[in-house]
Amino acid sequence: MGQYEIHVFVCTGGETCPTQGDTGKYVKILRAGVSQAGKHREIRINKSGCFSQCGNGPMMVVYPENVWYCGVQESDLREILESHILGGTPVARLVYRPGVPGPNQIVKREKV
Repeated sequence: MGQYEIHVFVCTGGETCPTQGDTGKYVKILRAGVSQAGKHREIRINKSGCFSQCGNGPMMVVYPENVWYCGVQESDLREILESHILGGTPVARLVYRPGVPGPNQIVKREKV
């Protein structure tokens, strides 16, 4: 992980994540929040390719804890940033546990 204490990867590639939210914009929002907090030397926000969890996106992973987030919307970013990335407490309602290895399957999610 290099010199960074926290490394965040946002899926901006693949077939579904970029169609489920403006994930490139998510990266910009998170980077701006990290910079505003003065933590740009400790926290790195990166664009990433596909996480092979198609249909569960937009997806993010936060290391070193290996916390995966699914269904992330722009309105969730401030909470993830303040609670987890800056505060150390994952946002439980968005935490995702990847399934067993195997071929990708698009998961149809009901709107709540």
